[in-house]
Amino acid sequence: MSTTDVRLEIPADAPFGPDNLPYGIFAPPGGEFRAGVRIGTQVLDLAALLDDSTFHRPDLNAFLVQGPQRWHAVRERLRELVRAPLPAAVVHPADAVRTKLPVAIGDYVDFYASIDHATRLGRFLRPNSAPLLPNWRHLPVGYHGRAGSVVVSGTPVTRPRGQLRTDSGAPEFAPSRRLDIEAELGFVIGAGSELGTPIAVDDFADHVFGVALVDDWSARDIQAWEAQPLGPFLGKSFATSMAAWITPLAALEAARIPIGAQQPRPLPYLRGQRDWGFDIDVRVHWNGVEVSAPPYRAMYWSAAQMLAHLTINGAATRPGDLFASGTISGPRRHHCGSFIELSGNGSESIDVGGAARTFLLDGDTVTITATAPGVGGTPIALGEVSGRILPAAG
Repeated sequence: MSTTDVRLEIPADAPFGPDNLPYGIFAPPGGEFRAGVRIGTQVLDLAALLDDSTFHRPDLNAFLVQGPQRWHAVRERLRELVRAPLPAAVVHPADAVRTKLPVAIGDYVDFYASIDHATRLGRFLRPNSAPLLPNWRHLPVGYHGRAGSVVVSGTPVTRPRGQLRTDSGAPEFAPSRRLDIEAELGFVIGAGSELGTPIAVDDFADHVFGVALVDDWSARDIQAWEAQPLGPFLGKSFATSMAAWITPLAALEAARIPIGAQQPRPLPYLRGQRDWGFDIDVRVHWNGVEVSAPPYRAMYWSAAQMLAHLTINGAATRPGDLFASGTISGPRRHHCGSFIELSGNGSESIDVGGAARTFLLDGDTVTITATAPGVGGTPIALGEVSGRILPAAG
């Protein structure tokens, strides 16, 4: 080992160990953005380490389009390299670099795949009717979001203004008073699909590169007024935060589990032979206080079913496209992945470090983290997604 080489010190229980290796886009101090991989407390410069111009770009799209065989080859090469001495010039402290969105997102779709979340919201919104609408158990409900409003973790979120319902029946224009979060898991398309060519449930891994935590910020009062009859619009499109690091699907092999029973049985295009549920534990922190622990294993629809439904009409997908699970929630109160659920639609206070709260106030910070069983037996971290609320503009 030369004097310019370093050997990474990676504890056996490191959440960003060699069985994880998430990808992102970073810039060292004074440098340009390029692709990196997180290992321990360091970031490795992939363009320099692998001598590959594919990675000397401000997004991962050129790598994603190369497909599963290339993803596998690079991952295996990295797993070898991180165990050997590395040139010091390719190693950067993670806390000293800047990050940006890891992909150029062409399309963003958000689903509604948790039966516990959908049931709770149905009871709030339709107290005199069945909480689930007739279609919910037959297909993964979703909507197209605004790709241009997806921001990297750490980007401040400005409180949105919009039309709010009043007792008079006429709306007022004001800042949202019921600003909320949605703790979600995002899935990043790697190899796209042609227009007119659906993706089968069992072909999920041929097209999805990896996962990243998502916070789909929601203005519940704007949403409640405008979402009749076409659904989410301004109450959702002002900001969606995405983690800076994408965990490759290959790192989640040990986290794969069967999804729960689905009744009635889904139509044939939503059935598959492989298990695409994930045993992922999510944590929601409000001003540094953990307030909930949503379990991804409780989701009703799998990500493979979401992708199959997204494309069954022939819709194309492209490298860098993002689709998210919708709010991750489970059966118990502390499993709620949104504050509208956790607060009983604003009727029950949430203890945030001794303060009684329901929805977000200016200055609040929300951070979502997650862990999953790793291939080597050590839990892996899915990074974090965080944002701080700024006052409404104007």
